[in-house]
Amino acid sequence: MELLQSLRTRLDGQLKWPAVFQIPKFFKEKIFPFFYKLRAIGVTDELDDYEKRKLGIFNQLNFFQLITGVIVPLTTLSQTTNFRHQSWLLSLLPVVISAGSLLLNAFRHYRAALLAYFIFYPVLTCAIYINGMSLGVELNFILYGILSVFFLQEIWYMLFAVGLSMVSYFVLSVLWKGYPYELETQNFVAYIINQLLAIIYIFYGLFLIKRENTDYQFRILDKNRKLHKSNLEIEKQREEIAEKALLLEKQAVVLHELDGFKSKLFSIVSHDLKAPLYAMRNLFRNAQQFKMSAKAIKEMIPDVANDLEATTILMENLLHWAKCQMHAATVTPQRISMNELVTDVKTVLHLQTMAKKISIETKNGMPIYAFADKDMTNVILRNLLSNAIKFSPQGGKIVIGMEQSFNEVEVYVKDSGQGVSRADMEKINQNNFYSTKGTGNEPGTGLGLMLCKDFLAKNGGRMMIESEPGVGSTFSFTLPSAK
Repeated sequence: MELLQSLRTRLDGQLKWPAVFQIPKFFKEKIFPFFYKLRAIGVTDELDDYEKRKLGIFNQLNFFQLITGVIVPLTTLSQTTNFRHQSWLLSLLPVVISAGSLLLNAFRHYRAALLAYFIFYPVLTCAIYINGMSLGVELNFILYGILSVFFLQEIWYMLFAVGLSMVSYFVLSVLWKGYPYELETQNFVAYIINQLLAIIYIFYGLFLIKRENTDYQFRILDKNRKLHKSNLEIEKQREEIAEKALLLEKQAVVLHELDGFKSKLFSIVSHDLKAPLYAMRNLFRNAQQFKMSAKAIKEMIPDVANDLEATTILMENLLHWAKCQMHAATVTPQRISMNELVTDVKTVLHLQTMAKKISIETKNGMPIYAFADKDMTNVILRNLLSNAIKFSPQGGKIVIGMEQSFNEVEVYVKDSGQGVSRADMEKINQNNFYSTKGTGNEPGTGLGLMLCKDFLAKNGGRMMIESEPGVGSTFSFTLPSAK
């Protein structure tokens, strides 16, 4: 059915006649359906497309040879008086081969049909000539040789068929002479018709083979184009799936980080914020219940003040960090005077420095300007200076320096504190929570350095750390320069 449909589609596409030359209804309803059925004899779904096309050509050639094999001898018999009946019956034997080949194809004996055609056709034609009749069909041997090259796949069968046809042609046309009955002298018209039919079959067979091969190649190209298009679609879908998988993986990482953020946040709220609040509650409760003296209250205030100072920094870092984790922090770069910013941060942390009697020295008094978000830069500098104070001993010294180049501004905070060990440095570089108590037992959460790195990345800067345990640390960062 598929072959019939393809034949109809192809023939309908080829026969686009003008309105004046419309195909008669009889041909459309009778001839064409018969032609389709003829080509489809023996076609099954097990055959591939190329084999189906070859089978259609083979059926078509056998049918036309069957028709001419009957008509020509009958015409010759009616117009020739001295034509022997035995010879006439012998000339009809090729008709039996064509009919037998069609019958074998109908029963799906394709190999037997091919061998019968390419062996018995030349043999019976030779028998006609050997019987003393020269019917002018020697050109059919060339037809058999040409068709065997196309239809026979096994090389040895093909060589045998070609050799049989060519040897028969040479012997019967060149070497064998003196036939008792020569159609050329008895009926010249019939002789010419046989020669023309042989030529027509040769060219018609070549035409069918060429057309089928061309159509087959075009169908292969079309299938390749469709396959290429399908492969491109599959590759596109694979890329989309990979992108979705990568997106899901990133989302899983984000969810994991958010879960860690939630756990850490709860830990900070339940532990680090609880201590200063309890200290304040205990102070006021003791003052209320035990009527403490002003001197006793004054002695407790420094510890509470230290806790509150650490809590204030912690709360600010928590708010900034939570905002960044929720992707709500927006960067608003502007021209910043780093000299003024250093002065402001030193003022904010004045009480901490006074409590530990730490001196802060500022180097490079030249005006230096950066191009970054002012609030984020303030948080960065305040955290680094607060850490330097936290880890510096009583009476220690901190140096804040600034340098400006054409492209960037570098700020460093150097302390003379306890330094950072190699193991703790790895935690800082891996952006993990790193927290330890200061020299004055000041608490910490590890949020400060994480926040500094995040803010620097958002502003196009970076942070560097140099530290030696027992000697001190230098925390520096860069920001784009305000040109």
